[in-house]
Amino acid sequence: MAMRVAGIMSGTSLDGIDVAVIETGRRVQTLAHKTVPYPKAVREAILKVSNADCHTREISRLNFLLPELYANALGDWVSKYRIKLIGCHGQTIFHEPNGNPPNTLQIGDGSVLAERTGVPVVSDFRPRDIAAGGQGAPLVPFVDYRLFRHKNRGRIALNIGGIANITAIPANARPEEVIAFDTGPGNMLIDSLVRHFTNGKSTYDRDGNIAAKGNINKDLLKTLARNPYFKKPPPKTCGREQFGNLITKGVPFEDLVITATIHTASTIAWAIRDHVLPKMPVSELIASGGGVHNRQIMFHLAALLPELQVESSASYGIHPDAKEAIAFAILAHETWKKRPSNLPTATGATKSVVLGKLSS
Repeated sequence: MAMRVAGIMSGTSLDGIDVAVIETGRRVQTLAHKTVPYPKAVREAILKVSNADCHTREISRLNFLLPELYANALGDWVSKYRIKLIGCHGQTIFHEPNGNPPNTLQIGDGSVLAERTGVPVVSDFRPRDIAAGGQGAPLVPFVDYRLFRHKNRGRIALNIGGIANITAIPANARPEEVIAFDTGPGNMLIDSLVRHFTNGKSTYDRDGNIAAKGNINKDLLKTLARNPYFKKPPPKTCGREQFGNLITKGVPFEDLVITATIHTASTIAWAIRDHVLPKMPVSELIASGGGVHNRQIMFHLAALLPELQVESSASYGIHPDAKEAIAFAILAHETWKKRPSNLPTATGATKSVVLGKLSS
């Protein structure tokens, strides 16, 4: 039986709250989507608690403030689209899957969101996968498999948010044949540079226009490439803890931005060449996330991977800005049906498990 589910996603790029409404069934139908920007003060507060020097008071306050913002972002869509369930990823402020013990923290309490909307909420998706021996991410590959699996074509689904991640799906693949992991920084380094050098007046490089004015700093690019994360084999996941800032004195702003942009494109390409192409034939790279709008990232990706057809997920019926919100609507529906929805090949978990916590 079809069900209307809302998905809410606020990612590491901190650009805002992505909301999507889907109708489940034999095929997922997207009914609506939008992005509501974070207020500047909220974005700064999230950045402040996303490091070791923060106070538990601020975390607790944001944990209750964010679901109020999520409810406001949904607005009248609950009644307009007759939404019966909400999947909310929450805001990641710390992610340490290789810690002792492994741990992760997403804030945005599901009980508050359920109370404000009058609709059951599935939230806090990552901890169960970590408890089962996984890294708690990436979780979207389960959805990529459902949306983009093709009988005759091998495909790679790429999401370029704050962090970039890929899901490689062989032709006619079984779930255990999927390869998925975080490749490294997506927009995170670029966005932090733009925020810093514009004093917060801009939060991202619109269309890659700043990068287009710069010259690549080859020494800095080599230094960035030495990060040990890139040599780790998948499954693996990363976050702001590894790739939070790139403020280098003496290098012009535009040069820093184009260098960070090339770093994003090249680390995605390296990951595909090292861990996907030797193992399976693929012909299509389906890109989503905010990075799709950065012409420099997309140009360099196409140049670095000439054997692949590089296109936006919009060409496949999935709006690139809505895909992760759509994903958490689908994941919430799986949880509602008490079905496992992690891919152990992507997260490293010892088994498939039912994700999330239900607030009804």
